[in-house]
Parts: sequence; C-alpha cells; structure tokens
Amino acid sequence: MHIAIAGNIGSGKTTLTKMLAKHYNWSPLFEPVDFNPYLEDFYQDMNRWSFNLQIYFLNKRFKDVVAIGRSSDTIIQDRTIFEDARIFAPNLHKMGMMSDRDFQNYTDLFDLMMSLVKLPDLMIYIKSSIPTLVSHIEKRGRDFEKTMRIDYLQGLNDLYEHWIASYEGRLIVVEGDELQFESNPAHFRQITERIDSELFGLFSPQP
Repeated sequence: MHIAIAGNIGSGKTTLTKMLAKHYNWSPLFEPVDFNPYLEDFYQDMNRWSFNLQIYFLNKRFKDVVAIGRSSDTIIQDRTIFEDARIFAPNLHKMGMMSDRDFQNYTDLFDLMMSLVKLPDLMIYIKSSIPTLVSHIEKRGRDFEKTMRIDYLQGLNDLYEHWIASYEGRLIVVEGDELQFESNPAHFRQITERIDSELFGLFSPQP
C-alpha cells in the first residue's frame, strides 16, 4: 500500500510523515533534502540549475515509486513524483527559469515514466498559506532556503491548488493553517480519523 504526503515547501510534510508512520507502524520514505547535490546551487542561481535539479528529483522519485510497487509493506512517502512534474517544473518554466526546450524534454521523460506507474492508494495534501509556509521555513532555519523568493512560493501554491482540484485519486486535504498536528493531539487525531474512514478501517495503530 502506498500513502503519499503532498504539500508546498514548509507545509509540514516530513513532520506528518513521521507522525503517521509511528501511529500506524508504516514504513516512511523521506525526501532526500540533506543529500541533494544540486539544492544549494539551485537556490543561489535558479536559472542555471533548475533543469539539473528537476532531473535529479525525477530520477530519485521514479526509483522510489518502482521500489514501493515491489514492496509488501505499507509505505508512506514524503512528497511524490507528481509534484515534481505538475508543480515544480511547470513553475520554473512559467517563471522563465527553465527553457522551453528543457521543459519539453523533462515533460516527455515524465510522461514515459507515468506509463509504468500508478497513483498512490491515498494522497494526503497539506494546504497552507504563504505566511504559514514562510513561518515554518524560518523556524527550521536551513541556510539554503533563506534566499527563497515569495513569488516562487506563491507560484507553487497556485499550481498545487490547480493540481489538487483535478486530482483523480483518493484524496484527503489537511488545512495546514488551522490544524497544528505536531503540537495538538486533537488536531492530529482529526487527521487519523479521516484516514481510518478513507481506508475503511483496513489499518489500525499497532499496540
């Protein structure tokens, strides 16, 4: 079974992934931020490194999807391959930071990959406003994120909303501005109750 957590930068995906993995005894699969060889360069010069970064993510995420499909475990994934192709690459292209040629090459490669994989069994989208995202980003204090532009975050948020509105799989939307799931047990319980309902009680916390 494949459970996926989607959301903008700073929305709380990694935190929620860890909490749900512990609650349900699922196997977590995290986004490779700390070991990404392009990320710091990208935030310093988005035009130069956008294509390299997105190809790196696409390659890594496709390997993850293949591994998930072969696993007998229930895996909860921090960010998905769909976000790379439907959110991050289009936003860079729209902002003029990825050329038409590179974007078309990237899109063709993604479409080929999608012919070989399927949607997650459940997608959990954390919906957050720009002020909430900025607050979370500042709190975690990653040096390479300090130069992140607000218009870049806003463009991502707009594309997330468009993507989620047309998403065809099983979906739960978590209101990130309202639910403080990391610090408020009642808010976290609201999320797990929705997951239990959506999955028809197939999963339950381990004793």
